[in-house]
Amino acid sequence: MSTKEKIQEEVDVLEKEIFQHEIVLHNDDVNTFDHVINSLMDVCEHTLEQAEQCAMLVHYKGKCSVKSGEFKDLEPRCSKLLQLGLSAELI
Repeated sequence: MSTKEKIQEEVDVLEKEIFQHEIVLHNDDVNTFDHVINSLMDVCEHTLEQAEQCAMLVHYKGKCSVKSGEFKDLEPRCSKLLQLGLSAELI
């Protein structure tokens, strides 16, 4: 194994340890696409395109991971999505 491969392997392991949580957004019959898109842009800092894609995935697949990272960063974001009336969970 080359030094470059070994370093990449170590980086991959560290990333898995750091980004071990994600916010999953679930489909509902209440919120409009615009509300979901605007909420994702505001709370998760998505671009318009990212937010639209996530909204479509949630609509057609039933759920979508919308943000991954450290628990301490995701917990307030997930709470804000819930306050906005979205169906989200932190896993």
